[in-house]
Amino acid sequence: MSAAPLLALWDIDGTLLRGATVDHAGALHTAIREVYSVEPEGVPVDPAGRTDLEIARQILLGRGVPAEHIDAGSRDFQIACGEAYGRAGPGSLAEFVLPGVPEALAELTERDDVILALLTGNFQPIARMKLRRAGIEHFFAHGQGAFGSDSEDRTDLPAVARRRAGAEGEPHPRERTVVIGDTPRDVACAQADEVRCVGVTTGRFEADELAGADATVAGAREAAEVLAGWA
Repeated sequence: MSAAPLLALWDIDGTLLRGATVDHAGALHTAIREVYSVEPEGVPVDPAGRTDLEIARQILLGRGVPAEHIDAGSRDFQIACGEAYGRAGPGSLAEFVLPGVPEALAELTERDDVILALLTGNFQPIARMKLRRAGIEHFFAHGQGAFGSDSEDRTDLPAVARRRAGAEGEPHPRERTVVIGDTPRDVACAQADEVRCVGVTTGRFEADELAGADATVAGAREAAEVLAGWA
């Protein structure tokens, strides 16, 4: 029996796109105001590698909102956030696509031993809108991947993506799954599910800060070379 295809789970912000988070952050803040009636400005949160709901929770806890109130409004928050991003987001994000990304994705799409999917802390509607506006959504099939709308805890997401990519009730095998991302939290979520990770230094983290990755590369083209070798 031939080996299963390699499931390549790509992060978005800092990995596929860079600098496309301003309107996303604005949508999060708008949704916090609408759903929780608090002012989100002024609570420092490092968003790198966090899910949307985790970012919101940190802000809301900083404003004294009880955890049970956060949980009760989480579904409404997701909906409000997606709607706010849809209203405020720019028509095109093509300028934010990192160098080599379209070429790398196109190359991997041509292979029958690689499956491309997303693994991102973005809520799924926002992730899809971002990639559509960036002109690269068509590389990622619907019904695959894992998103911040699946779990607040990023370490849960690789297992979610493997279940969606599985066949006949069996999750996609760990040994044929790779997370590609630019933050230590991408590395940590791969390690939590015991899958491989390719760290890319296209975000703000240097190679030594991504030291837990199985390979660390400069960008998408180099990541594609690593994935092709593993496939």
